[in-house]
Amino acid sequence: MPDDSFSSTHPPLPPTTEDDRISWLRLLRSRRVGVATFWRLMAEHGSAQGALLALPEIARAAGVEKYQICPEAVVHAELNAARAAGAHMICRGDILYPPELAALEDAPPLLWAVGDASVLSRPMVALVGARNASSLGMRMARGLADGLGKAGYVVASGLARGIDTSAHKAALGTGTVAVMGGGVDVLYPSENTRLAEEIATSGGARLSEQPMGLQPLARHFPMRNRIVSGLARATVVVEAAARSGSLITARTALDQGREVLAVPGHPFDARASGCNMLIRDGARLVRGAEDVLELLPDLQETASATQMAMDLPGPAVATPDIPPAPPETRSLAETAALHSQILSRLGPSPLAEDQLIRDLGAPSRAVAPALTDLELDGRIRRQPGGLLSLAT
Repeated sequence: MPDDSFSSTHPPLPPTTEDDRISWLRLLRSRRVGVATFWRLMAEHGSAQGALLALPEIARAAGVEKYQICPEAVVHAELNAARAAGAHMICRGDILYPPELAALEDAPPLLWAVGDASVLSRPMVALVGARNASSLGMRMARGLADGLGKAGYVVASGLARGIDTSAHKAALGTGTVAVMGGGVDVLYPSENTRLAEEIATSGGARLSEQPMGLQPLARHFPMRNRIVSGLARATVVVEAAARSGSLITARTALDQGREVLAVPGHPFDARASGCNMLIRDGARLVRGAEDVLELLPDLQETASATQMAMDLPGPAVATPDIPPAPPETRSLAETAALHSQILSRLGPSPLAEDQLIRDLGAPSRAVAPALTDLELDGRIRRQPGGLLSLAT
């Protein structure tokens, strides 16, 4: 290593010129350079340019022959793709870089953002949960997002199906940030394409540390999850199985020194087992937005003033993206699809039949025969007061 190497315990200053930004991107996109290696090289050599010059020799010393740093053409292609997508590069140390995220040792060196980047400087709470969420879970997510948004918080989540989708939709009017598993220009899952576009045009932002155009893979989502929790002062888990990505996010939040809260569920509902485990192990139990706000009192004094200044009505209750109700004469495939949608929204806890119909967004004349079929099959139970639950 050169004798004049630079070492510092403080994060380096953000790039101030286009050449500096290109060097940051080249270093981060070079083979075998992850976040930890990026910051170590920056600390040792004082700049991205210095780290790039030293990288081939470092690779040779590690037994990697013919090492090539990321070509400039690759970086310029990513920059062009970002301009085409309307994405902005935000580097750690920039004024728009999320302050809670910047405090982490493994903070992403740079983020791509689409939308209103100023939302990233506002205080956030993360809402995460199951993709195959129940109707009650999605209602809880909507209520939490609505209440937190009105109190001045931005809702951060991962744009996944289920709980993430419900939280984002309910927070569109007050601010929400969607952290992507792939490139910020790759709208995944496809059924959330419209939602992703609405987030970017309604005062929120989409965010990713991944290269532009990168299709998300399974290994990208734990990295995504650390950003979701890192953005937020607290992470609330609404529904989660005992082994799920949501619990990874909760564990990451704990490792980051952030608060973790969970919504309890019925012991027989596998979608609640992870939340119940978190509460057993010390997570704060959540019954509504007020329980979250009690843990984060620093905004309580200004919450009313913020709401009056925004003068925003509560967002309409969003319904999941469910295909239109099947016609009077249904094919076997359509009937099976409707049965699956009904079963996915019921759990051991009773749910009112009219609420289920509203959540499905289907006319009662289409749902009623399907409920009768499922009851006769012994898959659901009717209870007094017009309530339904899964048969256990």
